[in-house]
Amino acid sequence: MVAVRSATPADTPVVAEIWFHGWRDGHEGHVPAELVEVRTHESVRLRAAQRVDGSVVAVVDGVVAGFVMVVAAEIEQVYVAREHRGTGVASRLLSEGERLVAANGFEDAWLAVVAGNLRARRFYERSGWIDEGAFDYPAAGPGGTISIPAHRYVKRVIGCLDSDA
Repeated sequence: MVAVRSATPADTPVVAEIWFHGWRDGHEGHVPAELVEVRTHESVRLRAAQRVDGSVVAVVDGVVAGFVMVVAAEIEQVYVAREHRGTGVASRLLSEGERLVAANGFEDAWLAVVAGNLRARRFYERSGWIDEGAFDYPAAGPGGTISIPAHRYVKRVIGCLDSDA
């Protein structure tokens, strides 16, 4: 069974590990090399520590298996540890993210997926998300913003507060 709860500072190291490896799996070969170079273990650990208050973790058998981060209407990060992929953890986290967007007062949620990350794109489409097309996602990089080729996905989330999500 997958349980979700708010992240705590004690979760930061495992969230950072899941984020680092998940980000590499989905982005290497699909984003500029300069972005890959700056997404180090240390940079991800720092970001995870800064964002712990806005994170929700999925727990399986007492172990953090993944996390979701929501900012306003954007489901900004969803990552699952490799050993928990394909087990329903991602679906549970995505549902929680949708619920949080609705709780933030938005009718529609959105997220960005790197254009070449076909595994993630198929997952979102199976989960009812609609691909609105390509756009350049601005990512912080060394000395400024790096444009990342991505697709914007949207989903109506009104009513998610009343569901079992």
